[in-house]
Amino acid sequence: METNKVWFITGASKGMGLSLVKKLIEKGYRVAATSRKLHALIDAGGNVDMALFLPLEVDLKSEKAIREAVARTVAHFGKIDVLVNNAGYGIGGAVEEIDQQEIKDSFDINVMAVIKTMQSVMPYFRQQRSGNIINISSIAGFAPGIGWAMYAATKYAVTGLSEVMAEDVKEFGVKVTVVAPGAFRTEFLQDSSLVLAQKKIDGYSAVRASHEKYVAMHGTQIGNPELLAQVFIDLAEHPNPPVRLYLGSDAYKRATEKIKLLSEELESNKPISYATDFNAMS
Repeated sequence: METNKVWFITGASKGMGLSLVKKLIEKGYRVAATSRKLHALIDAGGNVDMALFLPLEVDLKSEKAIREAVARTVAHFGKIDVLVNNAGYGIGGAVEEIDQQEIKDSFDINVMAVIKTMQSVMPYFRQQRSGNIINISSIAGFAPGIGWAMYAATKYAVTGLSEVMAEDVKEFGVKVTVVAPGAFRTEFLQDSSLVLAQKKIDGYSAVRASHEKYVAMHGTQIGNPELLAQVFIDLAEHPNPPVRLYLGSDAYKRATEKIKLLSEELESNKPISYATDFNAMS
């Protein structure tokens, strides 16, 4: 397996991002990794070969900061081959409970940062006529759960964005995969990676129950982030990687159930769908 590829990974000081960074460096890849706090990233990286590791403190809300981090990576390593948009966090609450600032913050990181990093790397990818983009969505971006409407909205956005991006950049030899993980045993369900709406409205019992169920899941999630890291490496080496990839048996099962539901709804409402065509009037 070639190890001359340069990876650029956002949100790499913990969770899936950190597991991926460590696995890549262990295998001899060169890695640029971002975090909000440089010391947190360096501390989390531990005893790694600094010749292979470029830690970057980047505010992912800032287009300028992202562009500079990408340019610095190219200056340091000579190129970028793989972009992994891993940074993101969960946000829970009924739609009327979540305030505008909470909504804006979640979209800034979960969606806008993904757009900005892709815009920043694409000039390099087009020039070299190669590259891989791996965007981390979620099973919530296809089969969401009660109480996570805003999180689902951000992840649906990442999924749709990635699906079209894959077609747009195909002619340049650039490959895009949107990954929809289920529950992985990371810090995702801890306070540092999960925001619940400050405003609580009485009566949303199903929403509260859903949040309690997910928070209680911490430490028992079925997904292994170490194995996920290897999947990402394999994606970047694959000559024809999938555009959509569901990771974890839980994600696969939820996706299967959603596809069944969509098929049933589509067929049961087929007469209504056809009823709006011009020739339906004849």
